[in-house]
Amino acid sequence: MRRYDVNLSILFTELQLVRRPEVARAVGFDAVEFWWPFDAAAPPDGDVDAFVAAIEDAGVRLVGLNFFAGDMAGGDRGLVSWPGRAGEFTESVELAVSIADRLGCKAFNALYGNRVDGASAAEQDELAIGNLRRAADAAARIGATVLVEPVSGAPHYPLRTAADALAVIDKTERDNVALLADLYHLSVNGDDLDTVVTEHVGRIGHVQIADAPGRNEPGTGTLDLERYLGKLEAAGYNGYVGLEYKPSGASADSFDWLPKEARASRGAPA
Repeated sequence: MRRYDVNLSILFTELQLVRRPEVARAVGFDAVEFWWPFDAAAPPDGDVDAFVAAIEDAGVRLVGLNFFAGDMAGGDRGLVSWPGRAGEFTESVELAVSIADRLGCKAFNALYGNRVDGASAAEQDELAIGNLRRAADAAARIGATVLVEPVSGAPHYPLRTAADALAVIDKTERDNVALLADLYHLSVNGDDLDTVVTEHVGRIGHVQIADAPGRNEPGTGTLDLERYLGKLEAAGYNGYVGLEYKPSGASADSFDWLPKEARASRGAPA
């Protein structure tokens, strides 16, 4: 059975963050994911408790959480490879693991980070491998997986294809580091989605979707998402499919493509 979750860092953004889980539940979903839901790597305890309570009170499952990625609105795309910011990354890893332990979350997205001035690619990549290893070891304490994601629309972000991310994953030498296959990003970057969803399925830890072009809900573009998801399932993928798209109108109306009875995972195991 296909299981969907809603990314509440890109959907229902017209609402306060702590209100979004209950609204997702109201439109039929019982699983959600978030980018880093705080303004800093080490937010006040009260903000953390409010976030946890919002998930618990809504009765939804948190299935994915990003580590702190810097100023996303300003163009940052992660701290994993950013010299001088390893301390912030480590702080967010420890906090994310603590939150996930409270909520049963088993997947963390570690955005690799942009190339930065004043550091060589080799220096950044060496830093990234060390940070990913430490993050994977922390995640392993609760049986969780660290995800590495190719991203589009960020010209200084070096991981663009599944092969780029898998090469990094191989270097971590950790069994609990996997590919986050966002079919929108991979498609926009020109990757071969048929290869990704058939040959690499055993290395995919999480899937996200949006239509292309536009990054809106399925049916607004030309990407044959149903075919690719079907191929993933046929190849053995049984994880969640994260809805990480920009709604073309009101968030609640952007789910019309998915019958309400298909939105809940019905308590299927994570």
